[in-house]
Amino acid sequence: MSIRCSTRSRRVVAAVSLTAALALAVAGCGTDDGGKSESNGSPSSAVPSTSSDSSDEEKGAKQEDTAAGENVDPNVKLAEVRGQNGVTLIVHQVKRDSGGFVTVQGEVKNENSERQPTSGWAGSESLLVTKNPNSVAGAALIDKAGKKRYYVLRDTDGRCLCTTGILPLQPGGSTPIFMQFPAPPATTTEVDFMLPTFATTSLKISG
Repeated sequence: MSIRCSTRSRRVVAAVSLTAALALAVAGCGTDDGGKSESNGSPSSAVPSTSSDSSDEEKGAKQEDTAAGENVDPNVKLAEVRGQNGVTLIVHQVKRDSGGFVTVQGEVKNENSERQPTSGWAGSESLLVTKNPNSVAGAALIDKAGKKRYYVLRDTDGRCLCTTGILPLQPGGSTPIFMQFPAPPATTTEVDFMLPTFATTSLKISG
């Protein structure tokens, strides 16, 4: 009787051990699948960060657009420069800032009866044009007294501190523009302003 009970107990223990082993094996497979699921999920988790970067760029673009015309009186005309095909540039403000740069703000108007392109204002430097399409990145200030030429400032990625992405001007249409340059010495109060396709004009620096 005790021998039968002992044999039966061994069978029960063996069955329980086998069941436990199978359970562990299944559990092990489940863990592998879980690891794969988490691994597969990681690329999708990168999507929100990309989206966040994109919105940061959009915010930067909006800040750049709103910089044009900010605190500028549209009725002030420091200069009016004729360009090609009836396009006119009106300069409203040329201001020296404490940060060590000069900001030029104005407006470009199309007085022609046909739509006018804006691509020529970015200049002829290929890298600058690529980084700043349809912009006023080709502008420059010339300090005759100091015999120096100042170009539009750029960030570390080659993007200009100026108005970019300017759409073709419709007949009678206009667009505000701005450009930031390194500031000439404080003793320089007047500079020549150049923008491709427009005539050169003299500007007085305020501030």
